[in-house]
Amino acid sequence: MRMRNASIWLTAAIALVFALQTANPSLTGWLVLVSAEAWQRPWTLLTAIFLHGSVVHLLYNALGLAMFGSILEQRIGTNRFLLVFFTAGLLSSVASTFFYHSVLGASGAIFGVLGATAVLMPKLTVWAYYVPMPMYLAVIAWAAADLLGFVVPSGVANAGHLAGLAVGLAAGFAIRGRKGFSFSFSGKSGRGIVTAEEFDAWERKNMRR
Repeated sequence: MRMRNASIWLTAAIALVFALQTANPSLTGWLVLVSAEAWQRPWTLLTAIFLHGSVVHLLYNALGLAMFGSILEQRIGTNRFLLVFFTAGLLSSVASTFFYHSVLGASGAIFGVLGATAVLMPKLTVWAYYVPMPMYLAVIAWAAADLLGFVVPSGVANAGHLAGLAVGLAAGFAIRGRKGFSFSFSGKSGRGIVTAEEFDAWERKNMRR
């Protein structure tokens, strides 16, 4: 399945911002979400999505965004994908202000992508914790790990992850509830619109579900 443009550009954007952070550390202070200052600096609710704390943090999120973002974007179209990504990221940031001093990273937005993907493609086979499993079980496992994080603190913004996941699940059910919905698709024959049923048939032929 070919990546769509938005997934490529978002992945490139977070990598570029991390490079700028490394070159100019003061950039992080300007763009990071500090809970006590969120309402005086509201742009940080979104800009924090593009910041990352380490190379490992960046690589995990870039991989998740490139992989699942491209799958979801192919399924629901670029506009809906971007709406899910940024809405999940924004509400993840808002939720995080109630639990943490400061937050950065695209994880909440990516959890939104995971949630929507789990609803729309529940049997898609993925690897989670080194075990292949259906997408819906993987999301349950990731959510359980975040719930455990409230009991055993790990320095991860678990509340932000769960808020983003909730947005993605809600978006997935809303899209799935629209009978006969269609979405953008780019194939050998060029750009066009295919129905959800046609895409399901393509998935059964080309992907493990």
